[in-house]
Amino acid sequence: MNALLEAEGLELAYGAAAACRNLSFRVDEGEIVTLVGANGAGKSTTLRAVAGVLTPRAGTIRFEGRDVTRLPAWERARLGIALVPEGRRVFPFLTVRENLEMGGFKFRGDPARVRALMDRMLAMFPRLEERAAQAAGTLSGGEQQMLALARAMMSEPRLLCLDEPSLGLAPMMVQEIFHTIRGINAKGISILLVEQNAFYALETATRGYVLQTGAIIAGGACAALRADARVKEAYLGRGTSRGTQSSTK
Repeated sequence: MNALLEAEGLELAYGAAAACRNLSFRVDEGEIVTLVGANGAGKSTTLRAVAGVLTPRAGTIRFEGRDVTRLPAWERARLGIALVPEGRRVFPFLTVRENLEMGGFKFRGDPARVRALMDRMLAMFPRLEERAAQAAGTLSGGEQQMLALARAMMSEPRLLCLDEPSLGLAPMMVQEIFHTIRGINAKGISILLVEQNAFYALETATRGYVLQTGAIIAGGACAALRADARVKEAYLGRGTSRGTQSSTK
């Protein structure tokens, strides 16, 4: 399988404070890869680096074989990397339709394409179609997460980076969001997933990496990680289920 994203030896920091060190991982075309770890392990920081929001202090990020380490976020978006940030961050005073238009900004010179993409997103998310003229800030948390996903999909990404998509959602909505994520992946879009619910993350993804205090301590097929005693004890626990995971941000 061909590598879509490759990261080698990443050193990530906020000012003088080091956050991650010597990170190396990959996402192949068409797969879902998850990053699992405790609070402060560096998972969200890693996503920010992949999306171009944070520039690595050292190391290399390649996308489709091209070095994008120093490219800004907007250029990576043009290449096909999209980020759905933690907390959704929809534009609350814009309507659902206007939020989607913002997601299709890179196609602003082709209004017909933007309209076609919007129609496709509203068909994929019928609840958003019902609320197309409604201000995004008045939507429920689950509806805002759907909008955040749809807005990212408006850019026709090759790689979708998801940061805590189930955060703050009711269990039934969590199931619906993960059903949607699997559907997006079935369309051939690769996904790099950071998720507080380790059970869902390791059940949904093909492969995973376990981060601890800014370093990768394990990686491999999710089936193997689910059976790993360290992962089970730290992130899955005894008698846990889909709706009862402790936070692993």
